Amino acid sequence: MNFDNFLAHFSDTPLASWLPLLKDQIAAGLDLKRYGDLPRWLDCLNALPTTLVTDKQINRDTVTVAGEISTDQQQQLDAALRGLHPWRKGPFQLFDTFIDTEWRSDWKWQRLAPHIANLTGRRVLDVGCGSGYHCWRMRGAGAQLVVGIEPTPLFVVQFQALQHYLQDHHVGVLPVGIEHLPEKLRAFDTVFSMGILYHRRSPFDHLIQLRDALCSGGELVLETLVVEGDTGYCLVPEGRYSRMGNVWFLPSTGTLELWLRKVGFRNVRTVDVTKTTTEEQRRTQWMQFHSLAEFLNPQDHSQTLEGHPAPLRAIVLADAP
Repeated sequence: MNFDNFLAHFSDTPLASWLPLLKDQIAAGLDLKRYGDLPRWLDCLNALPTTLVTDKQINRDTVTVAGEISTDQQQQLDAALRGLHPWRKGPFQLFDTFIDTEWRSDWKWQRLAPHIANLTGRRVLDVGCGSGYHCWRMRGAGAQLVVGIEPTPLFVVQFQALQHYLQDHHVGVLPVGIEHLPEKLRAFDTVFSMGILYHRRSPFDHLIQLRDALCSGGELVLETLVVEGDTGYCLVPEGRYSRMGNVWFLPSTGTLELWLRKVGFRNVRTVDVTKTTTEEQRRTQWMQFHSLAEFLNPQDHSQTLEGHPAPLRAIVLADAP
């Protein structure tokens, strides 16, 4: 995987200060000794056929590539993409292969897109972006540069499989976490953190990292699990939540807004609260492990298996000081 064409866009921007660190960070994030499955995933990436692409669509619900492809090439493509199972964020259409991902990520985009600041010409950061579905939607909405960061190598390889055909180097996914950004970078006009906050043992530290990645006046788009309750209420699950062991804090929307104001964000507002359904998150041929249906109480879908309130997700916007 070569990141040079993407990183060339960092020059002459506030992101240039990150460049001296990134070579070592990328090498660590793609360490073959640490990630034993990485060689197999790279073999899948290298098995992708080179074909004539005649149409690309990144501003539709299904990110799409079309063109001329033979039957043998289509079979080769399909086998290589299936070798990168599980696919969690999407959907994607690559020639005749439809990648029906676990999440209908387009539904989340539809919920947030009417509320966020216009992305035209903006530098954007997507934290924990997975395969990069939303990165493509951000670029399709006019972003000048989209930086996805994702510490799971499989998802970085999935992005590279898409990039093999989409070939837009104003979009990239780096194998790093938010802790690898230089402190007080202040480089992005919009920062997205979606599905991350509840996995952080210190939510305030995460909010401060998001704040410090933004230019003054830039917009944070925060999407996370919440619970119903008054301002000040926060659920700390004992043990697992929806079979996830790494869920630490589920605040009420009022509490979440308070947290954001406490670390200096302005104009904090909740723009959407939606219950996650088994139509939006589900098992498919492209993600064959357990999904939401197996994480809910089978007799009462208003509760998780552990008896906690079922997943409820909020989108909160805020402006950086």
